[in-house]
Amino acid sequence: MDFTNSVLLLVSVLFLGMLLSAEVGRRIGMVALRRNPDGLAKGVGAVEGAVYGLLGLIIAFSFSGAMSRFEHRRHLLTEEANAIGTAWLRIDLIPGDVQPGMRDLFRRYLDARIETYRNVEDVVATHAAMDRSVELQGEIWTRALTACNRPEVAKHAGMLVLNSLNTMFDIMTTRTTATRDHPPLVVFLLFSVLSFAGSMLAGYNMSVNTTRQWFHTLAYTAILSMTVFVTLDLEFPRRGVVRVDKADKVLVDLRQSMK
Repeated sequence: MDFTNSVLLLVSVLFLGMLLSAEVGRRIGMVALRRNPDGLAKGVGAVEGAVYGLLGLIIAFSFSGAMSRFEHRRHLLTEEANAIGTAWLRIDLIPGDVQPGMRDLFRRYLDARIETYRNVEDVVATHAAMDRSVELQGEIWTRALTACNRPEVAKHAGMLVLNSLNTMFDIMTTRTTATRDHPPLVVFLLFSVLSFAGSMLAGYNMSVNTTRQWFHTLAYTAILSMTVFVTLDLEFPRRGVVRVDKADKVLVDLRQSMK
């Protein structure tokens, strides 16, 4: 089962769970009305306000955090392209006999970086591309260090080359860490518990009606379910519907410019 179908299944379970919770709350309210004809319990507004207020905070922070991480990951693509492009230009500062081999390593390195995120569903291919990137980093650094230590290379030129390589390597680690940066599971569990509790309270309050209020119940559960779907989709921008794949074009364009 792919990621989108898994999320849809999870959201469907949440949707049905909230409908069930609303029905449970309604039945509890009906029992309470039979026992107390004067109406439902008074003074529960504070409890409802606390539950719905906390649910609203969880939704706001979860969605805002997911959107922020989505934009950050997209921005890191531009940063990596800039870092590789700068290091590519500074190859001109090392001796000419070393440049062809170094440029070939850069092309292979960028190919591996693009391949790493081409299809993250293929875990084996992704890990293989990541391993190639790390291996090529070692080769690039070793060759650059040897070239920069040659007597004819000015010290400031060598520093520029090595610093640009260090930045290029660091951004790979930053991007890798960013792909694993997600909220703790307990946040989503809390969201689910509060959603069920909110649905139960809504059903309890609607028990005063002689007929079920399906429109309001369905609207409430559908909106929360769609919010969860979009939030999870933003959290995994290489797997779902909302994707950052188009931002990879900046790396593809850079690769095409490396003639």
